[in-house]
Amino acid sequence: MQKVLKWFTPVLALGVAIFIIFFLISINPSQELDYVEPLEHKSEVVQQKSKEVWLNHFSKTERLGYFYPVNEAYIEIDLVEKIISNTIYKLSASLLDPYQLFCLKEELKQHKLRYYLKRDKSSVELLIYSKNIEKLNSLVRVLKNYQISAKVELYKEDV
Repeated sequence: MQKVLKWFTPVLALGVAIFIIFFLISINPSQELDYVEPLEHKSEVVQQKSKEVWLNHFSKTERLGYFYPVNEAYIEIDLVEKIISNTIYKLSASLLDPYQLFCLKEELKQHKLRYYLKRDKSSVELLIYSKNIEKLNSLVRVLKNYQISAKVELYKEDV
């Protein structure tokens, strides 16, 4: 058994060396191959059709010896509609206790209005911005039942 192990390591190393030599020779041939030529890149340029833009018509036309050197177009729009400014109203109500806030939220759900709560250290103020003044006035009348003081006024943005 010792004789086999003594010769096994050198035989294995010789086999691996022969394998590596044959592998290197196969990937790097020593003679040049005649049939291998450099690759030629053949490509054809495909010309795309130019997009038809109505302004290009002016630069290609020539009338009475004059052509348009620049693509310019002037468009005049007649606005018949009158611009109506939208009036926005603001409802503000100061709340003192959580019960008032609860009642107010329930009424806002019924009236389907979105609101903004502005909280300070001492008070809570509710702000509602809407274009429908009738809805805001009806909400003010309902809030009087809960002893919540609210007022509707015109909203002006701070510029």
